[in-house]
Amino acid sequence: MTHRMNMRSYYLELGGALLLYVVVLALALRLAPDVPSGALQTGLYVSPMIPLLLAIWAVVRQVRRSDEYIRQSTLEYIAIAAAVTVGWTITYGFLEIAGYPRLSMFTVWPVMGGVWAVLACLGSLRNR
Repeated sequence: MTHRMNMRSYYLELGGALLLYVVVLALALRLAPDVPSGALQTGLYVSPMIPLLLAIWAVVRQVRRSDEYIRQSTLEYIAIAAAVTVGWTITYGFLEIAGYPRLSMFTVWPVMGGVWAVLACLGSLRNR
């Protein structure tokens, strides 16, 4: 399979999973507040995780389809993004103790994903 075909498959798999995620998330946020507290409501609130697992599966498949250089670069970018995220979350934890407002756990992934994306873009420009 060529690199172009690899990327096409990846974008279709990931895009489909993320589209499904948005649909399930919208439905869950619309329906769950009207359901009495309990297992059903909890299930509705976490139901977007099912399509998110499909997105994770698409990423894993893409890494496995990639050549050794791409795998190594990806691992490097993820490791750096994780280190930056650790530094940021620990620093902000101390700031919360100092009186800064609490942040939701939903802020962690955008930081890590953002750092990863910036590193990947810079790597792509570097390797032209």
